[in-house]
Amino acid sequence: MRPSGPARRRHLPTSPFKPPPTAPPLKKFALEDRVTHDKYGLGRVVEVEPGGALVVDFGTQNVRIPAPYAKLFKL
Repeated sequence: MRPSGPARRRHLPTSPFKPPPTAPPLKKFALEDRVTHDKYGLGRVVEVEPGGALVVDFGTQNVRIPAPYAKLFKL
């Protein structure tokens, strides 16, 4: 079975090319934060899981949103 993607190459200090960009830091959310999602609309954070996922109550449904929270914004 093959790996899902190519392995990251390390950047050598003597390389004439720029180093690859670093990953942006994860957004921080706390319980009861008001949020908006591009697909689900307005909601409130009801659970923060240890692995980084959030459970958000959007009124009609609770949705688990895994990190890195691509379409989720804090209000």
